[in-house]
Amino acid sequence: MGAAVGSNRRSGTLSVLYSFPGAFGGPGFGAIAWHQVDELVRAGHEVTLVAASVARPMPGIRSIVRSLDLVGRGIPERTIGRARAYAWHDFRARRVLAAGEFDIVHTWPLAAARTLELANRIGVTGIREAPTTHLTNACTVVSREYARLGLAIPSAWAKFGEGDRIELEEREYAAATALLVPSDAVERSFLARGYEQNRLIRHQYGFDPANIRVPVREANHPFTAVFVGRGVPRKGLHYALEAWLASRASATGRLLIYGAFDPDYRELLRASLAHPSVTVCGPTEKPGAAYAKADVLLLPSVEEGSALVTYEAQGAGVIPLVSSASGAVVEHGVNGLVHDPGDVATLTAHIELLFDQEKARRQLRSAALAEAQLLTWSVAGRVLVKAYRIAMDRPVDGYYGQPSEQLSSTWGSDAAVS
Repeated sequence: MGAAVGSNRRSGTLSVLYSFPGAFGGPGFGAIAWHQVDELVRAGHEVTLVAASVARPMPGIRSIVRSLDLVGRGIPERTIGRARAYAWHDFRARRVLAAGEFDIVHTWPLAAARTLELANRIGVTGIREAPTTHLTNACTVVSREYARLGLAIPSAWAKFGEGDRIELEEREYAAATALLVPSDAVERSFLARGYEQNRLIRHQYGFDPANIRVPVREANHPFTAVFVGRGVPRKGLHYALEAWLASRASATGRLLIYGAFDPDYRELLRASLAHPSVTVCGPTEKPGAAYAKADVLLLPSVEEGSALVTYEAQGAGVIPLVSSASGAVVEHGVNGLVHDPGDVATLTAHIELLFDQEKARRQLRSAALAEAQLLTWSVAGRVLVKAYRIAMDRPVDGYYGQPSEQLSSTWGSDAAVS
């Protein structure tokens, strides 16, 4: 056990193995991973990164292992399939762990079982990011929403009970010393599945003040709502449109929609999207420009981890009107308004309240901006290190379930790195 633990732990510097199976620094989870590592490096911690690829450079990092590189060239994930790519990534991260000295291992879903099991065995703290609700909950909720809308359920959601995806995630949950949960919604989903409270450690995500600024509002602009996110049922855009069109705001206001659509979902919403008050703006790489035009953010998600757009909106002084499933760091009536997933009547009332009452808008906007200073990536980095230290104080003493050997059959024996 002692040989595997980093030598600088007592001095305050941590030796971290950070394992991310996607494009590090890419959109979505890749951006979260990049900011987490960036804050660790800025704080002086030693980080070894294992990533499938690197979309954005990371100055100052100790070392980077590209798990899908072969003879100096990257293997595109699509050539071998995501499942095999993730299994190979886990195998590579495990080898790095076996060869080095680390205080803590930070892993991501579907590519962590082998690595966490080895960490458990050699006495290194292993944590697993939980960027969405428990997989069983996520699949159930999202599949139900597709079925309710009469849309074909994508295989990633529909087959969770037939393949080994849920088995693999449960294996990761079992091997981790602790799970990092970014919101109340995620925490509740694990507690509902019988997980003990002391295995769940809260942390948060953030926004970058360099990219999200408080804009100068155009004088006498129409009341403007914005939706930023992928056009899929999970994000609840259909509820946002229904509430917007039922509200008085749609008569003189505007709803701006930023993001790519799944084709069948767009066709389902075609009539609503054609309303004169609605503008489909398409994907954007500059969300700050989208928030600069808005009074409120609409995000009535049916399932989410902790949506980055809710952090960004508050940083820009845009009032979040969000569902309780969005994972937003919002206190209802203080720095935003919260409704239950699917509650169109309440969301409509929230839109009309802010459309009608400028004073309410000013109060909520001021509170959102005041709270935003606690939602930056810099603060999130400090919270993450605190979470690491909480996990490191807990015993690493066995599984909460029995590990299987399903990955060994894919890649062969790993005895050489045991």
